[in-house]
Amino acid sequence: MDNSYHFGKATHSEQKAEPIRRITGNVGEKTHKIDGFFLLLVIILTVTGTVMIASAGSAYALAQYGDSFHFISRQIMFAAMGFFVLALFSRTSRDTIHKYTTHLYIVTVILLILVLIIGVNLNGAKRWINLGFATFQPSELAKLSIVLMLAKYFTDTEAKTVGKRGFSRFLADTLVPFGYIGLFCALIALEKHLSGIIIIGMIGCSMIFLAGAKIKNLASVGAVGISGVAAFALFTDYTKKRIDIWRNPELYPRDGGWQTIQGRMAIGSGGLWGLGLGNSRLKYSYVSEPANDFIFTVTCEELGFFGALIIIALFALLIYRGYVIALRCEDTFMRLVALGISSKIAIQVILNIAVVTNVFPNTGIALPFFSYGGTSLIILLMEMGIILSVSRLSNIRK
Repeated sequence: MDNSYHFGKATHSEQKAEPIRRITGNVGEKTHKIDGFFLLLVIILTVTGTVMIASAGSAYALAQYGDSFHFISRQIMFAAMGFFVLALFSRTSRDTIHKYTTHLYIVTVILLILVLIIGVNLNGAKRWINLGFATFQPSELAKLSIVLMLAKYFTDTEAKTVGKRGFSRFLADTLVPFGYIGLFCALIALEKHLSGIIIIGMIGCSMIFLAGAKIKNLASVGAVGISGVAAFALFTDYTKKRIDIWRNPELYPRDGGWQTIQGRMAIGSGGLWGLGLGNSRLKYSYVSEPANDFIFTVTCEELGFFGALIIIALFALLIYRGYVIALRCEDTFMRLVALGISSKIAIQVILNIAVVTNVFPNTGIALPFFSYGGTSLIILLMEMGIILSVSRLSNIRK
């Protein structure tokens, strides 16, 4: 890494002046109250997302399960569990999170292997473990795990890499971190989960960049990774077909292109002001997965362009506030964690909207806070709790 680090690390002169505080993160345990504005944004987005699941998923739930409240009743339960986890992690200390990060990474690897052995097949993919009362998707945990593991790695190796040059620096700053990322991506590739590979890869690259790796080193290794993903997409039948559908969805109106075509119709039919909450027409067996990956299309139809714009603005404020909390935190580890989680939210929001508008091939990417799912919501609120824990160490004007 250069002497002038990006967001993740201090300058060389700062390290000489404060080596213990900057490397270990011991900032005297001076804490503040949690960031109330960030928590308010989390609550607003969770409530709005839950309301939209109730509206968008009612018809599909009735058709599939005979109960129009199937999705909303379960999502409310998941949200309650998630806020309990949020409260717990908002009070969890920096040292506890740092201590168990490696354990979490190892557990995630084991779960990613287990899902290949005992996982259940849903919607043509084997990505979930059946817990009896619900299903669990290990790849969702991998997104948080890679953020924590890379934050711990860069924090713990910061002192050892100062002054190194050449290949040894390249090895420490880029190759080893890509090893952590590559293990997850390889296991997720066995699930034939292209979107999971893309998101994990993008989160990992953002962490390496934020920690201060040289752009040319990141670009060189990243190019190899992108080539691998491209080869996976082009030479795997199901992903190759998705690319063909993305390019010409109208040629596949009943075989893959239906979801894209109906999703765009829903977005367009909403106009500026929308049809009104609960008044979507295309959620009635037209838009596929209306309570999940394509919930944003129904949101646009019911709330219109301006409603969708407000939701995007709420996401932007949440992400921005997450970065503010991170950059005001003096602890390197917690700063990188908050930056990584905020970047993860940004990546998923951008990719989901890109998918439903057909800017990006349909790869099944959930919209945070909005898409139905217990694993994703609980882990998401856990991440929000961690950022709130970081805010207790951040010097922010309330």
